[in-house]
Amino acid sequence: MNISRTELIALVARALENAGASPAMAAATARALVAAEAAGQGGHGLSRVAMYAGHVKSGRANGRAAPRIAHEKPAACLIDAQGGLAYLAMELAVREAKQRARVQGAAFCGVTNSHHCGAMDYHLTPLAEAGLVALGFTNSPAAINAWGGRRPLFGTNPVAAAFPRKTDAPLVIDLSLTEVARGKIMLAAKEGKPIPPGWAFDAAGNPTTDAKAALTGSMAAIGGVKGVMLALLVELLCVALSGARFGFENDSFFEPGQPASLGHAIVAIDPAALGGADIYYERIETLLAAMLADDGVRLPGARRRKLVADAEESGIAVPEATLRQLRELAGAAN
Repeated sequence: MNISRTELIALVARALENAGASPAMAAATARALVAAEAAGQGGHGLSRVAMYAGHVKSGRANGRAAPRIAHEKPAACLIDAQGGLAYLAMELAVREAKQRARVQGAAFCGVTNSHHCGAMDYHLTPLAEAGLVALGFTNSPAAINAWGGRRPLFGTNPVAAAFPRKTDAPLVIDLSLTEVARGKIMLAAKEGKPIPPGWAFDAAGNPTTDAKAALTGSMAAIGGVKGVMLALLVELLCVALSGARFGFENDSFFEPGQPASLGHAIVAIDPAALGGADIYYERIETLLAAMLADDGVRLPGARRRKLVADAEESGIAVPEATLRQLRELAGAAN
């Protein structure tokens, strides 16, 4: 059935508060998860609520954490998420990046000691809407092996960017560095189905189409060695600069484990500090116009924007089983 965004945010927030999250953490997390669901990003949406609630309840995430700035200089700061769910810390990082970039021309805000931060485009879009170019990175529990190795060391490590436009919605690019989401492999293993070649490796480092073998091995990076190098780059940006833990030092979110300590990074750049806003807007529109002049080209994020618009008008479609689970987590009557 279709549920309004407002009602769904309230329900998710109640579920998280019921597990032990503070009202502020629950609300920030609920806004992000429902936004992802509305945008068709189910892997970062309502499917995460039960896991987040379980992690707060078990102590894998600190539901009462209050993020704080641990270190800072004029154009950079490090935010300690205090072991909590990531969204309050990311909201603070976005605010700091915006303020510092406006004054300094550019800003780097790192987040340490954090949990899963969801869809990175959600965090970057407000910066682009404020006229800033934004880049975002996060590491995650190990999934990708070093090139030539067998052991998963690097996370799926998404890379994202948001570019403001003068008279249109920002151009948003957001991608993880594996050929496929781990959830698809998990589903194939559950159903006893093979996976396509090129998705994963077994524990011995050999390419495999056996989904169960893939789950004990590692996932294939996009572009082979080039994707692995990008995953390495993200680990270093998010961890070496922040003091968080590398992918291989964090336990999988899908199995019992210790509290997460992931690192995130947000970069904001003011076009006025470089060629100037007018030049920036002219240059980006020239490129996008050239792209769209070729039949069949669709700009990144177009589908997501349409889904969000549809959700605002008609509500978000939520399967009955999911709605029932959310109500149970929230302690609400069905």
